[in-house]
Amino acid sequence: MGPAFARPPSDGTRVRGLDGMAKIRRPRFFSDEFGLSRSVLKKLRVLNPVLNVDTRLFIDPLLLESSEHPEISGTGRARYKTFFGDLAKLLEASKTYGDIAWRNAYRLMDFGEIRGTCLGYGANSIAGSAFGPALTKQVLEVAKDIVDLGVKDPDYFVLLALFEDGIGPDRISDMTTNIILPDLLAFNERILHEKALAVPTEKFVLKGQSASLVRNPLQKERTPLILVPLDVLKPLPVAVDWDGVASAASHNAQLRNRVSNDVGAIWQAKTAKERAEIRARVMSSKTAALTMLDAIRAAETPAYDTDADPQGLLRWLDAARAAAELNPLPLAAPKSFADAKKIVAAIVERFELLVEKKGLAKELWHGGKPRNEKSAQRLFFAIADTYCAANNLDVTPEADSGGGPVDFKFSAGYDVRILVEVKLSTNQKLVHGFTTQLEVYKDAEQTTSATYLVIDVGGMGKKDEALAKLRNERAGKGQPVSELVFVDGTVKPSASKR
Repeated sequence: MGPAFARPPSDGTRVRGLDGMAKIRRPRFFSDEFGLSRSVLKKLRVLNPVLNVDTRLFIDPLLLESSEHPEISGTGRARYKTFFGDLAKLLEASKTYGDIAWRNAYRLMDFGEIRGTCLGYGANSIAGSAFGPALTKQVLEVAKDIVDLGVKDPDYFVLLALFEDGIGPDRISDMTTNIILPDLLAFNERILHEKALAVPTEKFVLKGQSASLVRNPLQKERTPLILVPLDVLKPLPVAVDWDGVASAASHNAQLRNRVSNDVGAIWQAKTAKERAEIRARVMSSKTAALTMLDAIRAAETPAYDTDADPQGLLRWLDAARAAAELNPLPLAAPKSFADAKKIVAAIVERFELLVEKKGLAKELWHGGKPRNEKSAQRLFFAIADTYCAANNLDVTPEADSGGGPVDFKFSAGYDVRILVEVKLSTNQKLVHGFTTQLEVYKDAEQTTSATYLVIDVGGMGKKDEALAKLRNERAGKGQPVSELVFVDGTVKPSASKR
């Protein structure tokens, strides 16, 4: 192992605010905005992004090598390997924090924001995010530890994602996008020359490289659209999915023995303390680190199945709009706070009808299991936006950091703000969200009106009773209280089978 590496104290934590988000209306697919056939994009194996809302998919660096597109599997993967090879050499040469080698490594990892892929956690924008000084420092410190073990494998970065807080799939995707940007641009240049596309392009310069790209017409600032291949996308890279890695290691006898000997029983590590102990083992020897890297690779799964769309990441907009258009809801433009409350109540009631009586419940499920809460929230947003568009009422999906809840702010002018929070019955913090979180949000938005919309997809237990009791208690004491609405999200059998 290399010499001890002295570190300065931590820079502290970052705080993310709730507000400051731009409103969006009428989410639009790339194909719809430019009059393209979706089958053409499917044949070209290109993602059809929503132009003004992030799609919750991420570029998985472990999939680069298997891509069918030569720009990605060839020069892209080679560039990725070269980058981390160069980074490893600099970190190996660095002997103390801030020396020349360290500063060069820092400059190499200085990833800026790249707008245009329409991927990530953004609830109401497509803006990317730069790494920032604190995160860059954190990444380099842990990468230095790994390199000092003697690990030179170019995929060593994924070890950081498994163990380090703040390095999630969005960060891995942003990093990979920065590294292989020249190859993504070359991919776009080739794809956009396909006769079947025939979309206008403009010259953009990104990180010093010029390319002809589509301009995103739904962004106020001049922003390119960077098309991304389907075969490198995942909803959550296995590299940051502990359970996936543990399961893969436990089902391969040879790998299980290696992991047990070199690392420990990772499949039994459930608590934070147990995982911290595993991390310490992995970071203590080259053998353990390489064994864990092999376990991560063993857990690698194919790219996301965009046709089946099991998590509802792509179909939410089409499904919701179709349901809303088949069931129109005429509303008068609001002239007061009371009017706006009635409109929001009508939209919530109509959403309940669509789910319980009009077949929309099936969009909450896949393969007999409920889709995640984000899918349900976006489904509600698309329904609400469709009804709001014609009624001079804005609906804004608030800050979505990837792990926190999404609340929707309906507004008409400066003084009218009404919140709707959408939760699934499976949420373990369902009661807490109603009693604490929603009230905090109401204070932040300076409103007294909010609705807590709970979709029952099973696993409710007695949480509904607890919620109703708490609401009644607050109302009885004259305390601020939000509306509480339960929607039956179970799929009903067809009439012929009832």
